[in-house]
Formats: sequence, structure tokens, C-alpha cells
Amino acid sequence: QLQASGGGLVQAGASLRLSCAASGRTFSSYAMGWFRQAPGKEREFVATIRTGTYYADSVKGRFTISRDDAKNTVYLQMNSLKPEDTAVYYCAKHRSPYTISRDHSDYDYWGQGTLVTVSS
Repeated sequence: QLQASGGGLVQAGASLRLSCAASGRTFSSYAMGWFRQAPGKEREFVATIRTGTYYADSVKGRFTISRDDAKNTVYLQMNSLKPEDTAVYYCAKHRSPYTISRDHSDYDYWGQGTLVTVSS
């Protein structure tokens, strides 16, 4: 029900925009988050949005999360990419409406992931 896209191979300093399209239901009342998992590392929080937005310190000022509820789509604009941003990026829906959190265990529907590779 969540389809992530937009990943790819870019050089350091470049930009990418990830998209996450939701189908089957409306998620406008739910926070939507982006998480990422690098090889050999645990899944980590990147950003989340409901009415407000929250970011991991490592991406603050470089990444912007947004949503278009009319299109049931969430975006992650990633600028000034660094090699350490290399990971599989996942979008996810919060399990409870009208709330928001950074903990991946609070999210119940997950997209399949899209790979972002940043070369130095």
C-alpha cells in the first residue's frame, strides 16, 4: 500500500527527491515518516510529518519532508547529499491517527524501500 520511489546513484553534493505513494486508504490523519537503513546498521529515523515536521539532527537543514494529501503522497527532498546518507530509504505510516513520533516501532505500514547511493 506504500510505494517508495526516486532513489538512485548520485555524487556527493547532489539532490534527490523521494516519493511515497499510498494506495487503498487515506492517510491524511496519520503521520508519515521516512526511515533509512545502511548496510550493517539498524534502521534509523530520518523525518516525519503530520501537521508539523521533525527531522533527525543528521539531516536537519538538508532534507525536507512534505506531503500532498490530495495525492496521498509523501516526499523527501534531499539536498547536499553526503556519502553517509547512503542507505535504503523506507516510508511508513504511523499506527495511530493524530499523533507523531520518531520511533520506527510506532509505524505499522511500510513501503518496500528505495536505495540511495551517494558517491564521494
